[in-house]
Amino acid sequence: MRATDYRDVADAVAAEIAAGTLRPGDRLPPQRDFAYARGIAVSTASRVYAELGRRGLVTGEVGRGTFVRSDPGRAVNLQPEPPPAALDLQRTHSRLPEQEAVLAETLAALARSGAEVGFSQYGPDGTPRARAVAARFLTRDGYAPKPADILFTGNGRQALAAALAALAAPGERIGCEPLTYPAVRGIASRLGITLVPLAMDAEGVCPDAILQAHRATPLSGVYLQPTLQNPLGATMGPARRAEIARVLERTGLTAIEDAVYGFLADAQPLASLAPDRTILIDSLSKRVMPALTIGMIAGPPHLTDRLAASVRQGAWTALGLSLAAGLHWMSGGSAATLADAKRQDAASRQALAREILAGLTVVGDPRAYHLWLELPETWRAEAFAAASLRRGIALLPAPAFAVNPGYAPNAVRLALATPSPEDLAEALRSLRRLAVSEDDQVVE
Repeated sequence: MRATDYRDVADAVAAEIAAGTLRPGDRLPPQRDFAYARGIAVSTASRVYAELGRRGLVTGEVGRGTFVRSDPGRAVNLQPEPPPAALDLQRTHSRLPEQEAVLAETLAALARSGAEVGFSQYGPDGTPRARAVAARFLTRDGYAPKPADILFTGNGRQALAAALAALAAPGERIGCEPLTYPAVRGIASRLGITLVPLAMDAEGVCPDAILQAHRATPLSGVYLQPTLQNPLGATMGPARRAEIARVLERTGLTAIEDAVYGFLADAQPLASLAPDRTILIDSLSKRVMPALTIGMIAGPPHLTDRLAASVRQGAWTALGLSLAAGLHWMSGGSAATLADAKRQDAASRQALAREILAGLTVVGDPRAYHLWLELPETWRAEAFAAASLRRGIALLPAPAFAVNPGYAPNAVRLALATPSPEDLAEALRSLRRLAVSEDDQVVE
């Protein structure tokens, strides 16, 4: 008797998804149960699930199960790593000369307490001292989180993943900007969460867009970047933040406020206006350095236990060494000192970019480490990114940020943080020549 071909079974499941018998968000049975129901070996079932994932029909999460994707058949457009030989205009991690001294001093200090640091592992809530230090560090005018509400993760992305998993179950919906941080798209896909693009203007998401989306099909929450939004650089003014806070109170929705870029600009957190309806996410990756960092979650008291459980279940807890380094930076002043230096550095790089790109259409906040370049009509964003890479410059086209593939303006994002000022200037001049040249252009 011919052994069952796993591809035949995968075809059958794909047909059920196409027919609507299996709907977005539906959970597939454990592989052993699936094998028994289909009369196949468990090893075959494993290959079926892998094939369905390869086709973009299902998404799996360790400890959560396998779910029918909200957008079956569309592979996730992950943010690629820049090629090693390319000048990096993709990532927004800055590296200042002062950071070398900070790292050396930190490692020396941690070495003196090596027994405690090297063999300690903490849960999401760290230690009482860690929570107190982080709460003071995150405090600013109008906002003062309570130490009991602080949780720690390995980095900002893990904090974001934990918050999304705490707010939405597989198949549920989270509203966000139509052009957003690329990592949130991959995280949501793996959690089985549908991202719903919300209309935005020069200040960010429009309050009415949240209400309309929630009325159409209830949302489980919203993900917002109120300050120096990535990729557009939009920053909400006080009136807009107050409007968003009123919408959250009116609807009962909870917002995930991504404040990772907030250190570059003085703006009142949304969490200060809607403390019971906002989960604030921050990290030390951009402020200090990405290789030795922590993520921080400051949520309302009624969600702390759920958020902590989400961190544990995702294995997103901060390591003892990173937590110790973070506390050293936050309590000793290094993080604040580097943040001040990076504000000046970001403003200087923005001024340089705007001078070199004068005459082209650029969008963004002059305090940010990234800039949005709108291309001439004769270019496609993907073609421009490919032509740039041929010239040794790696950057990201608009589709890398688009929640809906049909909403991708003809633009690219330029991350200004990584190269030296001299290399950045040379790359920007090369991009300017490319943008206005006839070479490599694609008219479509």
